[in-house]
Amino acid sequence: MARPVVAIVSFRLGGSDGVAVEARKWAGALSTLGFDVRTVAGEGPVDRIVPGLGIAAPEPPAPDAVRAALDDADIVVVENLCSLPLNEAAAAVVAHALRGRPALLHHHDLPWQRPQYASHPPPPDDPTWVHVTVNDLSRRQLAHHGIAATVVRNAFDVDGPAGDRAATRRSLGLGPGDRLVLQPTRAIPRKNVAGGMALAQALGATFWLLGPAEDGFGPELERLVAAAGPPCILGPGATAAATGVEHAYAACDVVVLPSTWEGFGNPALESAVHRRPLAVGPYPVAAELAAFGFRWFAHDDAPGVGAFLDAPDASLLEHNHGTARRHFALDDLPHRLARVLDAAGWALP
Repeated sequence: MARPVVAIVSFRLGGSDGVAVEARKWAGALSTLGFDVRTVAGEGPVDRIVPGLGIAAPEPPAPDAVRAALDDADIVVVENLCSLPLNEAAAAVVAHALRGRPALLHHHDLPWQRPQYASHPPPPDDPTWVHVTVNDLSRRQLAHHGIAATVVRNAFDVDGPAGDRAATRRSLGLGPGDRLVLQPTRAIPRKNVAGGMALAQALGATFWLLGPAEDGFGPELERLVAAAGPPCILGPGATAAATGVEHAYAACDVVVLPSTWEGFGNPALESAVHRRPLAVGPYPVAAELAAFGFRWFAHDDAPGVGAFLDAPDASLLEHNHGTARRHFALDDLPHRLARVLDAAGWALP
């Protein structure tokens, strides 16, 4: 008997951005539940490429092409494509194709959470759809617009492989006593790269920005690096981190996430998983995550971070790791998704 099919559709999948990373975890969880999972996007290493779905696509996707890519799916998971107006024409075609059929809209961000999209309407809705947010703030905001949603927070492999600290630091040219501040994000305005650099400078540390510049931020990043006080490393390069983010976490002494906005902020949990102290910015969802009991530093608290590095407290790191295990373990994701599907009346395999 054939397994039921879930199609996961987005602008792009298979990359290292937060939406793609979480979509990959959902694919694994849905497969564990007994579904065949197929990926559909405008870009990336996916099962089905549909021209026009990409963020920068010059033309909208052909409705027939979207229907052909999704029609054999029993359930369609829409990853942020109908959440942010990054390609409104593509979102409209996908929404039209899904009217009247089971679809789960997985919202990582919402229009009004980005200043440039503040005037855009809420995501589309349909009686046959289920809405899932990654935080409670978004759930409440959707409710204000008359859209009911369920929260399924991002999940993490709390028992994943350890990185190779020594080899990675050697590949970066760091000595045993050199401090390393890791910002494991892309370089775009809301990631506040300048804030991460400022912490590294205050600590006398090297600053490592793991992700690329996007959304036209390249020239500003070049300016920041040219003016920076601390030595800067951009991208994974030829380091061990190029084959696994765990190596970057192992190599660093502190993780910085100075963002002004994150839909979730995976590095906040990844720092706990990899037992590294975190210096975090004032993005709103950080407070929601901290309420689970994490112990973090403010991104501009260089004295506090410095004192911790001078006299590390392993109990703080173990506390954060245990908090991540209790509330955000990847092993629990299939059960959480099963509850959502069951509540929608969608039969599990």
